[in-house]
Amino acid sequence: MFEKERSKGRSSPVFFPLGNAANAGFHYQFRGSFTLDVSTGEYHTNVPSPTNIPSDVPLAAYGVQQSQELATALAQIDPPIDYVYSSPMYRCLQTVEPAIGKLRNKDRRIACREFYGLASFEHPSPAPPSFLRTLFPTSFDENYESVVNPPRSGESIPRLHERVAYTLHHVIAALDAECGHKEATMLICTHAATLIAIGRALTGSMPDDVNVEDFLAPTAGITKYVRKEIPKHQQGDQQLSDESTLKEASDWKGRQVISGGWVCELNGDCSHLRGGFQKAW
Repeated sequence: MFEKERSKGRSSPVFFPLGNAANAGFHYQFRGSFTLDVSTGEYHTNVPSPTNIPSDVPLAAYGVQQSQELATALAQIDPPIDYVYSSPMYRCLQTVEPAIGKLRNKDRRIACREFYGLASFEHPSPAPPSFLRTLFPTSFDENYESVVNPPRSGESIPRLHERVAYTLHHVIAALDAECGHKEATMLICTHAATLIAIGRALTGSMPDDVNVEDFLAPTAGITKYVRKEIPKHQQGDQQLSDESTLKEASDWKGRQVISGGWVCELNGDCSHLRGGFQKAW
């Protein structure tokens, strides 16, 4: 299933409150298309990209419509969204921007990037933060530094899951310390493969067959996770060290150890979309 990522295009949100609340995420909407010549590693598109990166295509007109419908739904989430994380790819930022315009007290950051399969060439990197800031001046924080960046030559499916688990550990631990473990909600706008890996990492549910359809990633669908409890070693002001985070993140499968464990309450919900459930990846 993960090998199909570059042939599709959309974003989905995930939200989950922190404290004893939840978190959510979503997958971006319908986008323009691009092709890859695997013999040369060159990407091609006939859709103009605002970032001048052939694989960094914008949303299609229908995707823009979905982003508006999604924004209306996200503005009504209770508890309200406090933190917004997004992939730095243009289509993800374009998807989440209408929602940010409707949200109050939001903090915008960059989190999980797109998944590229292993290759003998280097995949494109996102546009520089300073340039993205010019495209999204009111919704992009160019000063935030990603926890970890994926390798330019791609990664295996197991490596994707480990990267996502490691990132979630760091991000959630940092937000726990920042908000003093009070209830807060984080929103993530990311790519289908990453969204599926997020669900598996948070719940500790890793199937033997990675192609099992467990966590859904329809365009503009909403997935919600609620936290079980705050780990005892995180209940004070102390943050996880890199060593303990890496150990727990590499030992999450079947144990639900990602920051106390999470329960999935919504899985690719599209009830807010006029077109309903579409393009499940």
